[in-house]
Amino acid sequence: MTDELTVERKKSLFTPANTVFGIIVVAGLIATVIRFTKGLSAVTNLTSYYPWGIWIWFKLVAVSLAGAGYVTCAAAYVFGMKKYHSAVRPAVLIGLLGYSLFTVSLVFDLGRPWRLPYPFVVSQGTTSVLFEIGLCVAFYLTVLLLEFSPAGLEWLGFRKIRNVAIKMTMLLTIFGIVLSTLHQSSLGALFLSAPSKLHPLWYSGYLPIYFFITSIFGGLSMVIFVSWLSDRYLSDKMDATYLEEKNGVVLGFGKAASLVMIGYFFIRVFGISTDNSWHYLFSSWGVLLGVELLGFVMLPALLYAIGAREKNVQLIKWTSVITILGIILNKFNISLFAYNWQLPAADRYFPSNLEIVLMVFFITIGILAFRIIASLMPVLNEHKDYQAPTH
Repeated sequence: MTDELTVERKKSLFTPANTVFGIIVVAGLIATVIRFTKGLSAVTNLTSYYPWGIWIWFKLVAVSLAGAGYVTCAAAYVFGMKKYHSAVRPAVLIGLLGYSLFTVSLVFDLGRPWRLPYPFVVSQGTTSVLFEIGLCVAFYLTVLLLEFSPAGLEWLGFRKIRNVAIKMTMLLTIFGIVLSTLHQSSLGALFLSAPSKLHPLWYSGYLPIYFFITSIFGGLSMVIFVSWLSDRYLSDKMDATYLEEKNGVVLGFGKAASLVMIGYFFIRVFGISTDNSWHYLFSSWGVLLGVELLGFVMLPALLYAIGAREKNVQLIKWTSVITILGIILNKFNISLFAYNWQLPAADRYFPSNLEIVLMVFFITIGILAFRIIASLMPVLNEHKDYQAPTH
């Protein structure tokens, strides 16, 4: 019997997906060693024209999708929508992993990563947008850790500390919303310093607003998408409450995302009108913007609306994929495609193979971390010793 169990465990461990994940992790660790032993130039194609490259794209996408945490907490606690309560812990975990990967990639990205705390303890450049972003991200990552701590404390059996953490829920939620509003918009403000580099169809005085709004429907879509994947691969970890509420979460978040995306579309059009950039629409850049706004904003907004009206859960799930791809494209346009748009092709940036390996490595680590944590801790279910709905 023991031998049979051992064989079964080996079979469950060496699945095709786990094998692929293992290869990616090994390749990522090798690239990591090269990065920290031979420097940035050994693994990147960054230049003076492109000091950020694909690294800033990854951070922008990670933070936008990590908006799942503050959006879901706001719905469940601030607006009192108890029917979304079961989505809180998965959403907070998404946010925690997103901001953790943001920080980890920043350590890789910095030429001298040991200087990460310098802005706070050595040279306080308080007038810098980057200083505000760094400060808010550091604080919000701490808030996310505290918000998620009840799950870990329940798993460890620390009842008293867990009860203290639960009492801080509303305060942490409000603090998290404030911090998210500040740094999500500040990431957009970061590109306001490059008016001559960013194409006029993407450069706007409303960039901070654009970034904040994308984090709202990006977060909503990420909750839907992760719920879909969890339902498929972690269904054995779900309790009756989660299973009962999951379709309501999908429908409600899909409807909310639709409304936000329609508003975002018209705000983008208003921004183009305000900046009088209409003539650029009749160029190849206009085609790219049309694909982004019509194909990945307005189309999923309509699909979300149809899905919510007809209670078509499957349609909303697939639409979340389109929306996430749209956010990926939007951040690509801002940070890479439309950045330094006037440079000749010879001077344009394309990430190196090792840069791509590291990006895939970060994404894989995030997926594996969610899978492991959700399997071990009460994320998709309530701990049997804490049945009251207070998490």
